[in-house]
Amino acid sequence: MTIYAFLAVGLGAAVGAWLRWGLGLWLNPALPELPPGTLVANLVGGYLIGLAIAFFIQHPGLSPEWRLFIITGFLGGLTTFSTFSAETVTLLMRGQYAWGTAIIALHLGGSLLMTVLGMYTFKLVQQ
Repeated sequence: MTIYAFLAVGLGAAVGAWLRWGLGLWLNPALPELPPGTLVANLVGGYLIGLAIAFFIQHPGLSPEWRLFIITGFLGGLTTFSTFSAETVTLLMRGQYAWGTAIIALHLGGSLLMTVLGMYTFKLVQQ
């Protein structure tokens, strides 16, 4: 690992985490029982990672630090499995099983769908 790789991951993660935090501050007051900031971060992150994967496949000559900055750092900091897990477990512990199940489906299904959509979008733009 080089200092550039270390900095790329760290700086990208900081920017992604700040954005996720901002989304929570902005969106969570609307539905405090079901924090939408985490869902938006995961769905947007899923879409952006699809775009990024397709982009880096088409541009293999780019410095590996760019991939580390965008995918590992920024998108790793933006998306959050641990917060999703904590929010879901909280709902389930409150006995809100329907909401908990819906959140699981939205986060997992939605993120996978958005990743495919991001890759497809990149393919369309390249044509």
